Amino acid sequence: MKRTVFNEEHEAFRAVIRDFVAGEVVPHFADWEEAGLPPRELFRRLGALGVTGFGIPEEYGGPGDPGYKYQAVLSEECAYAGVMLGHYVLNTGIVLPYLLNLADEEQKKRWLPGIATGDIMLCIAMTEPGTGSDLAGIRTTATPSEDGTHYILNGSKTFITGARNSELCVVVARTSPASADSRRAGLSLLVVPTDSEGFAFGRKLQKIGLRSSDTSELSFTDVKVPVENLLGEEGRGFEYLGQNLARERLAIGAEAIARARAAITFTKDYVRERQVFDRPVAHFQNTKFVLAECDTDVAAAEALCDRALDLEEAGELTAADAARVKLCGTEVAGRVIDKCLQLHGGYGYILEYPIARMYADTRINRIYGGTSEVMKSIIAKDMGL
Repeated sequence: MKRTVFNEEHEAFRAVIRDFVAGEVVPHFADWEEAGLPPRELFRRLGALGVTGFGIPEEYGGPGDPGYKYQAVLSEECAYAGVMLGHYVLNTGIVLPYLLNLADEEQKKRWLPGIATGDIMLCIAMTEPGTGSDLAGIRTTATPSEDGTHYILNGSKTFITGARNSELCVVVARTSPASADSRRAGLSLLVVPTDSEGFAFGRKLQKIGLRSSDTSELSFTDVKVPVENLLGEEGRGFEYLGQNLARERLAIGAEAIARARAAITFTKDYVRERQVFDRPVAHFQNTKFVLAECDTDVAAAEALCDRALDLEEAGELTAADAARVKLCGTEVAGRVIDKCLQLHGGYGYILEYPIARMYADTRINRIYGGTSEVMKSIIAKDMGL
């Protein structure tokens, strides 16, 4: 089905990214997976392309806001090549908007130019060992110092993506106790340099997928954070965290759909080459029917996602619509990639084949950014249920 969501400028950008991925990523990707993260220099090369600073105004060294569709194009091209750019999507699509929306003028001058060049990368620390989706249960504390010049940060976080390749970490911490009326009150966002004294990396967690992006435990022991690093207003952290969820969930859904599309392409190539009973697997009716079902499912999910991309660019994407894209996209990707792996037979379970990596990488999409069950609750509420 012909897509109309991207224009000529998007397609010209796609060609640039495709060349970059083919030359700078694909030849080295296996090494990055083995190391558990890409080299830090990757992000400076991406900065040179101008893509680490999407949304950063020109006065701070960025390209301005060309629209989210450019980030969607980049995610698609990585998916089609069977690779990923470490925690690039989290840095640019999820964490950077917090700084763009909440940072004051002094903070923007201090941080945004380095982000635009790729010299500063970002991560965010929300999840704690005992909280998971219950962010109101955060126990990490940031206590104001007696002289009022800094906060003293103590606590721990887990499942933190990209921290080892980041210079700044947006930490969600409790700056005051929860109120009797709301457990969500008293949370604040602090921008913490990862080389701060008392900021420590714990285990690098071993995941079944997304192995080219590091996921770590963090701990904070009497970390001094200047009050100038408070992002937004004190005590409004929970409110701020909800402001970018629609974009985050759209990004997860769009990436999942792109991977599903890539899985179909990889599988078509495989079944045309693979011989069984003296003929290609592609000649069997079952193969044709399975791939026809997969193609139709992905086309439907793409249509939903493309509509959401238009709404996002117009500033009209709702939380419920983003939840629909994430729920549909990630569930479709899970089904489609599973079927494509089955058509590979035993080779589908071998990591040298892209489908095996996709199978492992895609499973997390139904969990992070809000589980499928959370998405269903949001959609049901929007339906008045």
